[in-house]
Amino acid sequence: MSQIHVISHPLVQHKLTQMRRVDTPSERFRQLLTETSLLLTYEVTSDLPLVSSKITTPLTDMDAPELVNHPVVISILRAGNGLLDGVLQVVPGARVGHVGLYRDHDTLEAVEYYCKFPPLENQTVIVVDPMLATGNSASAALDRIKEENPGEIRFLCLLAAPEGIESLQSAHPDVAIWTASIDERLNEVGYIVPGLGDAGDRIFGTT
Repeated sequence: MSQIHVISHPLVQHKLTQMRRVDTPSERFRQLLTETSLLLTYEVTSDLPLVSSKITTPLTDMDAPELVNHPVVISILRAGNGLLDGVLQVVPGARVGHVGLYRDHDTLEAVEYYCKFPPLENQTVIVVDPMLATGNSASAALDRIKEENPGEIRFLCLLAAPEGIESLQSAHPDVAIWTASIDERLNEVGYIVPGLGDAGDRIFGTT
């Protein structure tokens, strides 16, 4: 479990509870998700490498730390875009890619319909998707990303099911996972329980 990071910060947990409520409207859900993604981003980027740069303050010259490279952020469409805004507020210099996947409701397998990335070779990549349920979409996205020879890959989600974690770690044991909660289980149609419903529908007000 060393590759699993559960972010238990009180503000993260409080905001997650508000998102779980069935009567939270889409407008408030989106706001909470953006706020939470800011906090999650601090955690997933906490050990990015720094270099020392010579700068001039209003008082003197000094050596100060700066990022070596900004990570590349890949959003798994469509729900990943709900996390993306918050991530980019914290790391505005990040380049962004998208991979579009939908879940076949009969097989629960991921089907790709869109993919566009900036250069990924040797880059640190943060993949964002609010829900790690079956793990099929995440695994398919990571398969596609690895074709571009990135460096380290980190997966950031709001909720994870034990089944999704097991599936993702089996397919991609080198990818660490950051999440706000590991929930109880998947139900018979592949939704996380207790969960918060379909994240995309909650974000965009669709059904």
